[in-house]
Amino acid sequence: MIFYDPYNDAIHIHIMSEQKSSDHHRRYWCKNVTLVIVLLAVWFAVSLGSGILFRDWLDTNFPKVGHAPFGFWMAQQGSIICFVILLVIYKVLMNRLEGEEGFTSKS
Repeated sequence: MIFYDPYNDAIHIHIMSEQKSSDHHRRYWCKNVTLVIVLLAVWFAVSLGSGILFRDWLDTNFPKVGHAPFGFWMAQQGSIICFVILLVIYKVLMNRLEGEEGFTSKS
């Protein structure tokens, strides 16, 4: 595998056998897809839980946010905030995974 590193103005050559490369890519994508599925499941649970399942409980057990009950606020804004937090978590975990699997551009 040959790739260009624009930050260091260098070309890096990474040599692997075809079988090892294929297994390596398959393992990487399996971990990647697993991570995406887990994060989407968390987002779905937060969105469904705060918006529908636990809204009444959140309204009675948490303080109001502005003039809105907490359950309503979580249904409107909580899933969006959760999504942004999950994006940051995805970035951190993917950087770690790419480093472990050797897909980074830094040598």
